[in-house]
Amino acid sequence: MRPRARAVAAVLLGATLAACSVSVGGPGPGPSGSAPATPVTPAASRPSATAPSPGAVAIGDFVFEPADLTVRPGAVVTVRNTDPVDHTLTAQDRSFDTGTIAPGASATFTAPAQPGAYAYLCTLHHFMRGILTVS
Repeated sequence: MRPRARAVAAVLLGATLAACSVSVGGPGPGPSGSAPATPVTPAASRPSATAPSPGAVAIGDFVFEPADLTVRPGAVVTVRNTDPVDHTLTAQDRSFDTGTIAPGASATFTAPAQPGAYAYLCTLHHFMRGILTVS
């Protein structure tokens, strides 16, 4: 992995994990109307059968990083464009699409619910390709 891509991936992963580690407990009644008896574990360290796993892709130097990403069904994937031109991340079967992402901006999409391998590309630069594996 190139140093710049590695740094971008590390920043995106850190931001994703930081966003996921916010405690959902706190004062006040819980969902059942009573206060929780024990502290709530942060979401980032708590396994869940229903919570989708996060994913992140950085676009830089006209490359998706990582080009091949594996996520759980329904995961929210964040795509950050660090290039000086517009890009998209679009499934070839159109099952997901970020739309156009401006330079310095980010977008999200939800991974398909059906497990499988989904080829994707940038519709503005067809040589930019990758695979999203849902498992």
